[in-house]
Amino acid sequence: QVQPVESGGGSVQAGDSLRLSCAASGYTYAMGWIRQAPGLEREFVAGVRWNDGYTYYKGLKGRFTISRDSAKNTVYLQMDNLMPSDTAVYYCVLARHYSGVYSNTNENYYSDWGLGTQVTVSS
Repeated sequence: QVQPVESGGGSVQAGDSLRLSCAASGYTYAMGWIRQAPGLEREFVAGVRWNDGYTYYKGLKGRFTISRDSAKNTVYLQMDNLMPSDTAVYYCVLARHYSGVYSNTNENYYSDWGLGTQVTVSS
C-alpha cells in the first residue's frame, strides 16, 4: 500500500476556486482532507465513506465539496469562493477500516496520510 498522493494545490486570489485530488491504493474505508494553517492546529475539512459515498464535513460545507471516483480510487476536494483564511497545507487522509474509538472527523480515525499540498489564497 502506497501513501495517498495529493495534487492540485497552488496560489490563487480570494474568490477563486481550486480542486484538489488525491489518489490512493489498496482497500479504502474512508478518505478525507485535513488542513493546517500556519501557526494553527490541524483541522478536519471533509470526508467520504467509500462504499456508499456518504460525505461529512466539519464547519466548511457550502464552499467545499468532497467527492470520490471509486473506479480511480481518487478523492477530490472542490473549493469555491476561497478566502485568505483557507491558506493552509491540505493533507489527504485515508482510513483502511472503521474505527469505533474515534469520530470520523478526528484525525486519529485516519491511518494513512499524504505529504500535503499547499494552498495559498491572497486578498
